[in-house]
Amino acid sequence: MEDKKPNFGFNPFAETWNGRLAMIGFAAALINEYVTGHGILSQLGLM
Repeated sequence: MEDKKPNFGFNPFAETWNGRLAMIGFAAALINEYVTGHGILSQLGLM
């Protein structure tokens, strides 16, 4: 009988997708700043 590990928490699959989505979000923020000329804080009215 195999011991099954839970499918949540810190595991390689979740960390891989977290990293990929973080890279996509960072790239989107850089593109947005380049296109608009304003950073995200400025767009939100925080600066």
